[in-house]
Amino acid sequence: MFNFSHVVDRHGTWCTQWDYVADRFGADDLLPFTISDMDFATAPRITDALHARIQHGVFGYSRWKNDEFLAAVAHWFRQRFGSEIETSTLVYGPSVIYMVSELIRLWSKPGEGIIVHTPAYDAFYKAVEGNQRRIVPVPMIKEAAGWQGDWVTLEAELAKPDNTVLLLCSPQNPTGKVWTRDELSTLSALCARHNVAVISDEIHMDMTWNHHQHTPWSDVATGKWALLTSGSKSFNIPALTGAYGLIGDDETRAAYLTALKNRDGLSSPSVLALTAHIAAYQQGEPWLDALRAYLESNLRYIAEELNRAFPKLNWQPPEATYLAWIDLRPLGIDDHALQTVLIEQQKVAIMPGYTYGEEGRGFVRLNAGCPRSKLEQGVQRLIAGINTLP
Repeated sequence: MFNFSHVVDRHGTWCTQWDYVADRFGADDLLPFTISDMDFATAPRITDALHARIQHGVFGYSRWKNDEFLAAVAHWFRQRFGSEIETSTLVYGPSVIYMVSELIRLWSKPGEGIIVHTPAYDAFYKAVEGNQRRIVPVPMIKEAAGWQGDWVTLEAELAKPDNTVLLLCSPQNPTGKVWTRDELSTLSALCARHNVAVISDEIHMDMTWNHHQHTPWSDVATGKWALLTSGSKSFNIPALTGAYGLIGDDETRAAYLTALKNRDGLSSPSVLALTAHIAAYQQGEPWLDALRAYLESNLRYIAEELNRAFPKLNWQPPEATYLAWIDLRPLGIDDHALQTVLIEQQKVAIMPGYTYGEEGRGFVRLNAGCPRSKLEQGVQRLIAGINTLP
């Protein structure tokens, strides 16, 4: 029904991943597996809804707080996660990272610590440091069974009075870890005990694999908290802008909305973003399920090819996300030498692990959200690049 193997040429569309690859990698002629958007056209039900809205022809100021949008979000949480949300706690924003930054400003003071599991999404570092706060890293632990949190270090950092916020990524980017309900309940209790607020970025919530199930933070929340997310990753619509969240307490919610409207002048959202989200959440489920099956197959392909070429890697697909977090440390590879070979010889752009913090050294992050024909080229070029190193 849906052909995810169809190649869409994104050149000349002002595309960050394709048209501006030189900004990060220094060369234009690279095959990119970089920023976390996908090379697939979005769900047909979304484009149909957008076409209908465009045909209306009037694009005046709009409101996100309407019955259709609130109902669509509530339906999605109920349908996908078995979670009942209070739509009265829902807020809107132009992006998840904008909302993260605003909550950091509301819940902490300059110089205070924001606890983050590392390696971490690189925008987390920018949002924290750009707001004059300190990153407090809590390194993830890689075990045979997968990635785990360091609970001893976490509680020690939570107990420090100048660490006031936990910025959680759930599922975790870049490791792809899915936090279990029990783990999240423990996190919630620890943060409440130490009076640490929680900002949970759940933008990858729809991309979990096999038996792994996403648990929304709202299901386990205690104390001061916010859950932030968007349909942008799941349905490949980030260029439309738009995100939303749940904020648990009335005071913070009111302060957030005041900043959004009065200080930043962002109370009128993109009407196309609202249209797309409503269509996605009410009608996009069959497309998303087909996409998920395709992405899982892509991740299995990466594992098969890498482990055939380098058995000592024993790389396993992540629990979540379409981002392959590949541990090359068993091969003893120099990160910068590999990047030079990949860019200059193999003509491929794959994110170096050190982009995501010190704990990312020795890794690469390869975006598998693309047609198989492109992925095959990228994986084979990565293997060839590794083989050229001493």
